Amino acid sequence: MRKLRLLLFPFAGVYYLVTLTRNKLFDAGILASKQYDVPVICIGNLSVGGTGKSPMTEYVTRLLKNNYKIATLSRGYGRTTKGYKDVAATSLATEVGDEPLQFAQKFNDIDVAVCENRQVGIATLLNKKQTPEVIILDDAYQHRKVTPGFTVLLTAYNDLYSNDYLLPAGNLREPRSGSQRADVIIVTKCPGYLSKEEQHKIKSNLQPTERQQVFFAKIAYDDCVYSKSGSAQLHSLKVHNVTLITGIANPKPLADYLSSDGLSFEHKSYGDHHNFSSSEIAELEKLDCILTTEKDYVRLRPQLKMKHLYYLPIKVEFLSDNQVFDKKLLDYVASFREE
Repeated sequence: MRKLRLLLFPFAGVYYLVTLTRNKLFDAGILASKQYDVPVICIGNLSVGGTGKSPMTEYVTRLLKNNYKIATLSRGYGRTTKGYKDVAATSLATEVGDEPLQFAQKFNDIDVAVCENRQVGIATLLNKKQTPEVIILDDAYQHRKVTPGFTVLLTAYNDLYSNDYLLPAGNLREPRSGSQRADVIIVTKCPGYLSKEEQHKIKSNLQPTERQQVFFAKIAYDDCVYSKSGSAQLHSLKVHNVTLITGIANPKPLADYLSSDGLSFEHKSYGDHHNFSSSEIAELEKLDCILTTEKDYVRLRPQLKMKHLYYLPIKVEFLSDNQVFDKKLLDYVASFREE
């Protein structure tokens, strides 16, 4: 498949010229980009596919929410609605998108909103009676009409943007030079141990600017699985015939983790943000026990009546230097209170 995509290099050249020109126009101020008087944090990537934006958004939310009123703003990928919408824990994924709904159900003390136009979304949030003190933009790296105050660029350990090509030959949404807009770069989905030598090689490969710092993080899995009736130890599922259902960009790390933990399961993999049809739901209802991801769970739970439907939460853990990252972010947000 990769070799076939390489045949599309001439089209990638056209895409390169279009995206490079667009970025140059924004950099030169010919295309307007709006700045704000509140901290705006952007979390995104250069590529299509999963780099762990949602767990990183949750990490930043947890870091700040006890001291600031937080709002997250996403496009709401896969939703059937348009325009600005506030997201409640009772919203449907089809109306607001699965990841924003996941945020709303997990954090009841923050504002969660979706809007494909980030300027409109930010303006609406800032016109609320209780104005957010910090706005976190989820997956908005290419949304140049907003100039964030702090930008976090994610790249997956096994799929570094420095080794990739532009669409359609590769998975990059814009040229690699776009990485220079980031304040920090985080290599996500790393193995649990990564030697200093390998970290140095990756940093050299990414070629950060002098002002950019590179961090390394892994995905950590919860000890328990969760359902509408509560939590249970992952090992307790061994008494069932478990089917792993995934609608994410790269389910392999999750499947590998479950296998390494000794869980026996069948795996049904669907496309990222998959909307399950009525016939697919009917087939899933026949299964004994379903284990899924958290964002798949928010889509499946309203449709499935089965008793044994569980999800396994994940979170970001830094391999080291998390205090350095936390301080950089906290100092940026605190600087607005000092003005």
